[in-house]
Amino acid sequence: MENNKPTVSPVKATILMGLALFATQFGAGNLIFPPFLGRNTGSGWLIGFLGFFIMDVGLAAASVASVVANRQGNVDGVVNKIGEKPGKIMLLIIILCLGPIVCIPRTAATTYEMGIHTLMPWFPQWLFSALFFAVTLLFVIRPTKVVDIIGNYLTPILLAVMVLLIVMGIVNPISAPVPVENVVPVHDGILNGYQTLDGLGGVLMTMMLVTAATSYGFKKQQDVTKLIFGADIISAVLLALVYGGLTYLGSTVSGEPEFAGLSQAPLLIAITNKLLGAYGVVALTIIVLMACLTTSVGLTSVAGEYLENVSHGKIKYKAVVIAITVFSFAMSNIGLDKIISVAAPILAIMYPPLIVLVISAFFDRKISKNSIAGTAAYFAFAASILSTVAGSTTIGQLLAALPFAEYGLGWVAPAILGALIGAVLPSKSEVKVQAENVREKLNEADEATGLE
Repeated sequence: MENNKPTVSPVKATILMGLALFATQFGAGNLIFPPFLGRNTGSGWLIGFLGFFIMDVGLAAASVASVVANRQGNVDGVVNKIGEKPGKIMLLIIILCLGPIVCIPRTAATTYEMGIHTLMPWFPQWLFSALFFAVTLLFVIRPTKVVDIIGNYLTPILLAVMVLLIVMGIVNPISAPVPVENVVPVHDGILNGYQTLDGLGGVLMTMMLVTAATSYGFKKQQDVTKLIFGADIISAVLLALVYGGLTYLGSTVSGEPEFAGLSQAPLLIAITNKLLGAYGVVALTIIVLMACLTTSVGLTSVAGEYLENVSHGKIKYKAVVIAITVFSFAMSNIGLDKIISVAAPILAIMYPPLIVLVISAFFDRKISKNSIAGTAAYFAFAASILSTVAGSTTIGQLLAALPFAEYGLGWVAPAILGALIGAVLPSKSEVKVQAENVREKLNEADEATGLE
């Protein structure tokens, strides 16, 4: 008789899934934003961090929860408000950007440029990328083991070195935070948090968690939902602690002239070297490597699962992850700056409509009319396209004058307008009834004409 009992306890499964989610969401791109925010806000770093937390950790956590909060209880339930086919297209664009086109190649390029090249300048990038993606493939070739590998092995290494760096900065701070003039901390926090675009990945990361929960033997929807909510909370707490610590580290150099003109990545390198001395480069290399490797493993696994599912099994998971790692290897060698330049406009356009759909998912059980969220998402999409391509034109200036535009949230007002329009539009069922009525009247008219 088959044993259907879970192979691990719910507590252990939740912890492993939470650690894996944290490590997958915590990429090297996120690593460089908090110290930069802390330096720019100085003694107001805590208020700045709260803005960052809302727009980064908050949105990422909400996007994960939205998948199990909607009526369908899956990813389609989030994006199908814009229509079934447009929803699939949207997910495909996001998965390709978060996958082989942008984010996965960027993990290898970032690790090389921020860590390996500094530590071993003689080591060629192509060889490191080949090794990096070989390890990624080794970890993801069995999808049910991805969460175990990240949660049991990679995340503890990442957290251990991160905790060492943060504790050193708290016990022996470089200097005291100082007030920074002409800065609104919450403004900088929201802007930096929004630029990480973490909310994009959360919706898709949930698929990795569902696979893990199922592999542990949890089959009931309510059990899987509880595990995902628990993992989401663990990840959010860990992200808050790490980001908060890094923001504080940045604030301790706010009054130091030698750190004043540094951009994000050089600033983090300088802080690490100041705190850890000769071991700073090694520590930062380990942090960046673990952060990027866990993100690469998680994203590759998610992309493989999604493309297998969307093709109804015609494209096999193993073939997909092999193709992704090979393509990502090739892309990673074009350089970090070029990858970022390709990513920025695409992700900036896709982010606003997804935020609208994520937020609406939490009201899904009370607001059954899909046109409200769908029309709001289309309006946000249109605003994000225009603001991305308009530049300093008249349209661009008008969009810049919209409420919250200074935070990069100029799409919010158009989205609200879209929701109001969607509320008065007839639903599909209403359209169907109206079409049936018209058809009946036409039939009656034809019968009357025939009788005459």
